[in-house]
Amino acid sequence: MSKNRWSETEETIAKQAFQTAYQRETSTLIANVRDRAGSIIELDDLWNLHDLLSTKRYEIDGKYDYDPTTVVFDFAKLIKEGWLNLDDLKGLKPETISKISVLTRM
Repeated sequence: MSKNRWSETEETIAKQAFQTAYQRETSTLIANVRDRAGSIIELDDLWNLHDLLSTKRYEIDGKYDYDPTTVVFDFAKLIKEGWLNLDDLKGLKPETISKISVLTRM
């Protein structure tokens, strides 16, 4: 990524894809928290939910810190995790999509 200069359009697509993945993951987290919160019976259940939220906040804050030098690897990870798919990256150079596709299989 650092060797290849991205056009403004590609940069916009990349940032939009990051936002799409972020929205998908955070929406899933919110739904999960709602389900878990509804089943809290004991204090330990509450602390477990707190621990989950603390962990997820740390993970999500780091994962969605857009860095142009690592974005190809970040996209591959997001695809592996199910938050993105290659169709979300339409408009990027075919070589870039190919690199991401290869990385998803590693």
